[in-house]
Parts: sequence; C-alpha cells; structure tokens
Amino acid sequence: MANQPLIFDYQAAKGKPENIRHPEGYCPFCDVAHLTNILAQEDDRIWLQNKFRTLEDTMQTVLIESSDHNGGPSTYSVAQNRKVFEFAFKCWHQMMASNQYRSVIMYKNFGPMSGGSLRHPHFQIVGLNNYDVYQNITLRNFTGVAVTQDDQREITLSTNPIIGFVEINIAIKGIAQIDSLADAVHVIVRYLLHDYMGGRLSSYNLFFYQLDGKFYCKIVPRYATSPYFVGYKIAQVQNRQRLAEIAQDISERLDNQ
Repeated sequence: MANQPLIFDYQAAKGKPENIRHPEGYCPFCDVAHLTNILAQEDDRIWLQNKFRTLEDTMQTVLIESSDHNGGPSTYSVAQNRKVFEFAFKCWHQMMASNQYRSVIMYKNFGPMSGGSLRHPHFQIVGLNNYDVYQNITLRNFTGVAVTQDDQREITLSTNPIIGFVEINIAIKGIAQIDSLADAVHVIVRYLLHDYMGGRLSSYNLFFYQLDGKFYCKIVPRYATSPYFVGYKIAQVQNRQRLAEIAQDISERLDNQ
C-alpha cells in the first residue's frame, strides 16, 4: 500500500510554545518539575511523550538531551555527547522493538530554518502507525563522495540527496559504534556552524535510519527550501568539485578531533 500524507491536527497545535524566533518565550523543557508522561530518564536526559501530539495515527515523543537550554552536539564535551546519543539510540530501539508501529523515526531540529519551535536541545522519536518511511528513500540517498572510512564508520556526501544541496551521511554497522557516530556528528556540526559558508549557517537537521543492516545518520544543513523541490520534488546537489572540497574540509577536522 502506498503511503498517504500524515494528517496534521490544527487543534492539537494550539498553545504550542515557541522560543527559537522569540527567545524570551517559555521553555517547557527547562521546567522539569512540570513534565509529565516521562518514559525514561538518565541524569538530565529525559524521554517523554510529546504534550502537543499534532500528527494523527502516530506516537510522538521527545528526548530532552540536557538541562542546558543553549546546549547541543556542537557544544557538549565528547563524553556528554556520547551519552546523549547512547540514550537516544536506546529509546529509539525500544520503540522499534515494541512492534507497535510500521515505522519509527528519530530526528533532531536545530535553528530557525530546521522546522523546530524550541531552542532547548532535543530529539524527536515518532512511531508511525501506518507509514513506511523506507518507501520514500533508498541506499542511493546515502552514497556518494567518500569523506573517510574505517572499521568504525563510513562517511559520505550524497550525490543523490533526498533534498540537497549537501547531505552528510555517517554509517555504522551496529550499536557498538554509536560513540564513533556521535564523535563524527560533534565534529561535523561544529564545522557546519562555524566554518561552512563562513559561519553563516544557522540551522541543520539530523535524521536517523536503520537500513540494510546498518544505522545511518544524515546531517542536512538547512536553508529556505528550493522551489524546485517544493513544486516538483527535484533535489539539487553541489557539483563534484565543491563536494570534494567539503569532503576534504570534514576529513581534516575529523583527523584532528
């Protein structure tokens, strides 16, 4: 059966807080004492049901990464970042292992162009009752210009991206390599925010997949979405020369981590 669009519940979205464009806004993730429907907790990392469940036929959950409102993978210590990713993978796996959903997705928004509404660092883990996300993507979306490869991880820049222009893929064989994946995200996100485009990039997404016996993290710098994609689903990609330059920049930073 072909996938159908997810149904957005406008009423459920009423009152949803926002503090990315309005930093003075209320942050429910800082107000830990009033959090409800907590599913798991490790130190200041908290997994809970999303209070604003705006998508029908889904189970929407949120994973608060840290008590630091302005934190994130680019600012955490290596040790803290690893703990965040280990906890996130554990919660994601728990939802997948329940066999209650056709698909379980995990992703992270950061910045005003990412589609997020709250600055406080968090992941979202969503069980989709009737939607097979792997109808929409293939392994071709994770292959391309090589950045680096060893026995822990493989990193590429997509030459057949889902949306474009630059999509950075980190592949690991299993959960034993989660720390290696987390370390790569730590370095790459810092590069994107501070050096890529002269430090002008403000937003990115992380998307996670379990595909063909591997785990993938796709890092996508975000800008205004191209009308080619909005109107025609046409992805765009940087030319080979530019992809090679970006691959070299990332490789050098990984070597120096």
